[in-house]
Amino acid sequence: MAQKEPVEEKLEKVRHSMSHVMAEAVLQMFPQAQIAIGPAIDNGFYYDFELPRALSSEDLEEISQRMKTIIHENKEFKRIVVSRDEARKMFAGQVYKLELIDAIPENEEVSLYNQGGFTDLCRGPHVASTKDLNAESFKLLNTAGAYWRGKETNPMLTRIYATAWTNPKDLRLYLQKLEEIEKRDHRKLGKELDLFSFHEEAGPGLVYWHPRGARIRLAIENFWRDQHYANGYEMVQTPHVGKSWLWETSGHLDFYKASMYSPMEMDKADYYAKPMNCPFHIMIYQNTKHSYRELPFRWAELGTVYRYEKAGSLHGLLRVRGFTQDDAHIFCTPDQMESEIREVLRFSLFMLHSFGFEDISAYLSTRPQESVGDTDRWDAATESLRKAIIEQGLSYSVDEGGGAFYGPKIDLKIKDAIGREWQLSTIQFDFNLPDRFGMTFVDSDGVEKRPYMIHRALLGSIERFFGVLLEHYAGAFPPWLAPEQVCVIPVSEVFNSYSGEVFTALKQAGLRVYMDDGADRMNAKIRNAQNMKVPYMLVLGDREAQGNVVSVRYRDGRQVNGIAVNEFIALVKDKVSKREAL
Repeated sequence: MAQKEPVEEKLEKVRHSMSHVMAEAVLQMFPQAQIAIGPAIDNGFYYDFELPRALSSEDLEEISQRMKTIIHENKEFKRIVVSRDEARKMFAGQVYKLELIDAIPENEEVSLYNQGGFTDLCRGPHVASTKDLNAESFKLLNTAGAYWRGKETNPMLTRIYATAWTNPKDLRLYLQKLEEIEKRDHRKLGKELDLFSFHEEAGPGLVYWHPRGARIRLAIENFWRDQHYANGYEMVQTPHVGKSWLWETSGHLDFYKASMYSPMEMDKADYYAKPMNCPFHIMIYQNTKHSYRELPFRWAELGTVYRYEKAGSLHGLLRVRGFTQDDAHIFCTPDQMESEIREVLRFSLFMLHSFGFEDISAYLSTRPQESVGDTDRWDAATESLRKAIIEQGLSYSVDEGGGAFYGPKIDLKIKDAIGREWQLSTIQFDFNLPDRFGMTFVDSDGVEKRPYMIHRALLGSIERFFGVLLEHYAGAFPPWLAPEQVCVIPVSEVFNSYSGEVFTALKQAGLRVYMDDGADRMNAKIRNAQNMKVPYMLVLGDREAQGNVVSVRYRDGRQVNGIAVNEFIALVKDKVSKREAL
């Protein structure tokens, strides 16, 4: 019996073949178009074109219909090997293909694929024929601008994104998932829920936090600080700028300058906005000499950093130019290293669980070929990371040679409510900065030695974590994080006085509460609170005022009547203290 082709390999062939079909359809519509590249990607494919005009939704529909016609024509995908001169003749006038041909190493053959009316420069593989593609199992999704070869100095091309599957059912399920992703888009929810905004005219990639968003952020940060103090950390605060000496010593000006903001000249010296907090923490360490008796130091900071990300890579809260790093550095002796790693991994998992993430995987990155630090340190550090992962019972993958040049690391990735994976926590050894800054401690034998330095981010950055959290909960935060936990709604203005008493009691109990005593009708007030995803609505009328009770309408539509005010307060505070969902 013939062995079945793995699903992922089959899908990749289908998607790659579909990209060629799409390119043929586009050339039918625009014979003078320049064609660039068209790879298979996760869940689909794309192709880049230089076109005479922008594409409309009607154009995408026509391209789609032409693709279906091509598929039904049962065209065979034929591989052809030609000389470079032959290839240049075949693609005469196609400037991007000619550039790709010139980039092929001399010892490699020039491979083409032909499907009747279209030939493309391609290594393959493809399906045998267009009959192996399903005309009802693909969809053109959208267009976007894309610089040729990803360089901003190159021409901007039109990229058509599409998805393709082996059957219509899988396509339908994927499109449903896309709809859910669109509903959860943090940029959309941020606007609808009045959480944050961006202002291009004032600086792209910089976040403006509105009062409701700042409330949630403050709840996250307060919990973060409280837990750090409870787990043996101390807080530090460091400047936002530093002299060039600091970044020369750390190596950032050698390796990271393109991602740093331009310097500011002051006092005949260059100052840079910090892209990292670590050199500042090292300066605190270097302020005095240290004994092994003092270590470990666990220093944490919510430090705002600035990185000059390319404009095309900015994406809501997930990719910004100014963000607050959930940062900490641990300075310890070699003997303390293993226990510190165990503890920081345990703490990382506790924090992620606290925010409602349960599906967590670990990725261990080991020593690359180009690295600093002696082999014994690398081996010991890598093994301590591996042991900690195993002790926590995490599933993990090893990225052999995938570590940074300055040390091995663990990345923790979570799956959100709809199964998407996000990388959040990082635990990273650093054998580079302690050497660059000449860090030492006096060991028990009286000899000065290098401390181990561990970088550690639990949430990543507050901005990106907020975006992930917003999409995970689709804006319906659990009560402990919700910007307003309770909305008090008088049935009419007659009951404003009693509603005010309830509002005051909840406020004094420390709950985040507001009262909607405006002119809208009661149903409109309830709808407004539901649209803003407030967990609890207290609808107060004559029965409630007479009985000194509240009727509770939950965000999910449940309703419970006649609860004593103190009982309701205790219920909400219990949910908040346990960080439970509604």
